[in-house]
Amino acid sequence: MPTSSLPLTDPSVDHAIRAIVSGASTEATCSTDLAAGPWDFDTRPGYGPGSSMGDVIPVGAPRQGELPAAYREAGEDELDARIRAARATLGERVVVLGHFYQREEVVRHADYVGDSFQLANAALEHPDAEAIVFCGVHFMAETADLLSRPEQAVILPNLAAGCSMADMADIDQVEDCWEQLAEVLGPLDEPDADGLVPVVPVTYMNSSAAIKGFVGRHGGIVCTSSNAATVLEWAFARGRRVLFFPDQHLGRNTAKAMGVPLERMPMWNPRRPLGGATEDELRESRVILWHGFCSVHRRFTVDQIAKARAEHPGVRVIVHPECPMEVVDAADEAGSTDYIRRAIAAAEEPTVFAIGTEINLVRRLAAQHPQHEIFCLDPVVCPCSTMYRIHPGYLAWVLEELVAGRTPNRIRVAEEVAQPARVALERMLAARPR
Repeated sequence: MPTSSLPLTDPSVDHAIRAIVSGASTEATCSTDLAAGPWDFDTRPGYGPGSSMGDVIPVGAPRQGELPAAYREAGEDELDARIRAARATLGERVVVLGHFYQREEVVRHADYVGDSFQLANAALEHPDAEAIVFCGVHFMAETADLLSRPEQAVILPNLAAGCSMADMADIDQVEDCWEQLAEVLGPLDEPDADGLVPVVPVTYMNSSAAIKGFVGRHGGIVCTSSNAATVLEWAFARGRRVLFFPDQHLGRNTAKAMGVPLERMPMWNPRRPLGGATEDELRESRVILWHGFCSVHRRFTVDQIAKARAEHPGVRVIVHPECPMEVVDAADEAGSTDYIRRAIAAAEEPTVFAIGTEINLVRRLAAQHPQHEIFCLDPVVCPCSTMYRIHPGYLAWVLEELVAGRTPNRIRVAEEVAQPARVALERMLAARPR
């Protein structure tokens, strides 16, 4: 594997990238621009450097205003001290949530660290907090706003921290898809003699509030990467087929494991009539997969797994179910970020783990479990572009704004969208694994 001058106990991807750029490490990165502050890219359209930099960002995607120079120019230690001082002043008035994929310099200040759904639930445990600072991406902050009390302010430190996968299914495209399906399959809200409707929409948590609202209005449900099979069972009990979006890979991998043949899982490309499928394919379908993907997990390959096995006999390969089907099939296990974390924590004997998920989590796990050898399948250091937009400078800024009595970057979901979106989330909560 590539060598680095950094100690194995240093989980900081930021430090690793800086070492690469300075020549102190022989590792590779997908973009040396990652060493710059994200504010250098905030005014430009695009997801910024990192895994999603090649994805096309929608027109009108949120952008962040200019971060004051005091935060742009501050060093790591100064920002750390300012964040801690602001946290101490605010006390229990503020809860800071940090996603597993956040950089170490942000995660260390979080009250809770987890996946998007775990963090949304964590927010519910503090109904008296005035503000919830969500160090993640836009759809996660929206979900926290859906589940929190109306008077609580949910804050996203950098408004440019979106999600390219979530953006791959916008509400206009989904509404158009629904109309086209109705032309082929008949009225989509009318059950047949068996009490099943033609289509049940299922959206991954990694989607906008507008998409969750659409699902709620049309009898559908939200899923996470850890409960997708349970949710598909729920949907199959109510419909002849499922429209699954936005991540094709999670849908395909989950349905395949449940016994759904690949030929009954046509792809829906929103830029083509009938999604690029034939009417017969749609009629015979069991799961209609949206043409979306995660650029982080699309980087993992079967060749990377073969190389890991060749170099580390007995290696345990665990990948995220957002990876392509061939990668999931070649791995030993596939599971959510929390599954990966728990699998490593449960390993009693020293083990070599090759992990197929976002590099910030992998490096953190390696530092937390030095008894194991843990490395990322992808040898190129390439974090999630949008998660990396949350820099400690932005966290310091929003916290000090709150200290000053101002509430920046508040994320609000309109009530006409929020009400049906909550319905879809409540259905998910009620659909528990057997």
